[in-house]
Amino acid sequence: MTTQLTAPTVTVSKAGSAIGAVIGGVRLGGDLDPATVATIRQALLTHKVIFFRDQQHLDDAGQLAFARLLGTPTLAHPTAKSVEGASSVLPIDSDYSKANSWHTDVTFVDRIPAISLLRAVTLPAYGGNTSWANTVTAYENLPVPLKALVDKLWAVHSNIYDYAGARDETRIGGIDVKFQEYYDQFVSQLFETEHPVVRVHPETGERSLVLGHFVRRFVGLSSAETTQLFQLLQNRVTHLDNTVRWQWQPGDLAIWDNRATQHFGVADYDDQPRRLHRITLAGDVPVSVDGVRSTPRTGDAAHFSSLDS
Repeated sequence: MTTQLTAPTVTVSKAGSAIGAVIGGVRLGGDLDPATVATIRQALLTHKVIFFRDQQHLDDAGQLAFARLLGTPTLAHPTAKSVEGASSVLPIDSDYSKANSWHTDVTFVDRIPAISLLRAVTLPAYGGNTSWANTVTAYENLPVPLKALVDKLWAVHSNIYDYAGARDETRIGGIDVKFQEYYDQFVSQLFETEHPVVRVHPETGERSLVLGHFVRRFVGLSSAETTQLFQLLQNRVTHLDNTVRWQWQPGDLAIWDNRATQHFGVADYDDQPRRLHRITLAGDVPVSVDGVRSTPRTGDAAHFSSLDS
């Protein structure tokens, strides 16, 4: 199904019933007219993640110029290195890390980015797809008793986490040096933040689940109770009916609402190179259904991002 919105040349085609849409008729860049930008933002809020094909003209500067039309770019990451010469661009590079675990970007700080833009740079011959899940519909479909529980629940998020979620421990002599260097940098400054498990979206008013692999524990619950409840809720988020999977092609750009999604980079491309460049846009501090804001426990993220007003 194709829907035509405000900008006459822009088309929006749903990619799945719960999440995702493909946008056509747009050549992305910093010179887009306000009507087209408004149409793109409307599609993003509605579909949570949107995809653009055939944007081979974009480089880091073009991606950044377009991103500025949607919001204020953050630094590339609170701790990890940016692309040389581009302080807001983070390389997602298979040489150093594989984000093959469900997560929402940078939830370990208080000011979670609002929007992420990911551009294909180098793609493997096969594999390397990315999946997204809708955390709004995951909440909406919870049984009433579970909603009553999570509406009052808080979680501690931390960056002390191994991005390669399924990576087995290796013996001392078998450590991947590049991965270890990246991980040491990732955790070089500790961040811990208390977030409500249910946040109210600042633009749509929708309620969404704030979970993903940066969650360390639920406040007031034991580690065993946290593990069981976390898995129950995560299963609701990542159920296949609640997801969309994107097969990357050269020239692709994906944009997702980081306040309403989780994503997973599928590591099924063996040792082939895979590199994508990510830009994140400043967000607000999440607010619970009771109107209480998230609270940092450790670390100050002011250097990473301003607050979206």
